[in-house]
Amino acid sequence: MTQVVPEIAAPLPAPAAQARTLLLNASLEPLCIVSVHRAVLLMMCGKATVLETDGRTLHSAHVELPLPVVISLTRYVHVPVRRPVPPTRRTVLQRDSHRCAYCGGGADTVDHVHPRSKGGRHEWANVVAACVRCNHRKADRLLHELGWELPFTPRAPRWSIAFGSGAVRADPLWSAYVVA
Repeated sequence: MTQVVPEIAAPLPAPAAQARTLLLNASLEPLCIVSVHRAVLLMMCGKATVLETDGRTLHSAHVELPLPVVISLTRYVHVPVRRPVPPTRRTVLQRDSHRCAYCGGGADTVDHVHPRSKGGRHEWANVVAACVRCNHRKADRLLHELGWELPFTPRAPRWSIAFGSGAVRADPLWSAYVVA
């Protein structure tokens, strides 16, 4: 006589358990990044709908839901004007994708294009990511003194503080909704 063992749904794989979900307002404006747990609660309460999924599903005893990657609120939520993101080391490196503005290599420091010793200010338009080697070579000189040029014009990023930490681990499916 053989014993029948009921199938038990496997727990979420590690990537799904650590997944994050992009939350959009009803106007499709990005609001913040939430945990999958929070996203599922919003979906089950009828406060949000799924816009993007990666094909995986979440199972319970009675419900099967798609793993949400991007969700949208069903009602518009008024968001007060957000403060601009300050140009810190972390946010400048995120804006420049951890690439040196001078040589294109990996960056781990921040450099003032117009040196502070010569009147330059600590603002987005004057700060770029740089590698230690280029930062040391440039020192407190101007770019034209070295014959260097920037491949881009530094400017403030368009993402808010809510996306600062999540931007590093952004899902490719978010690109249609979040403008960098």
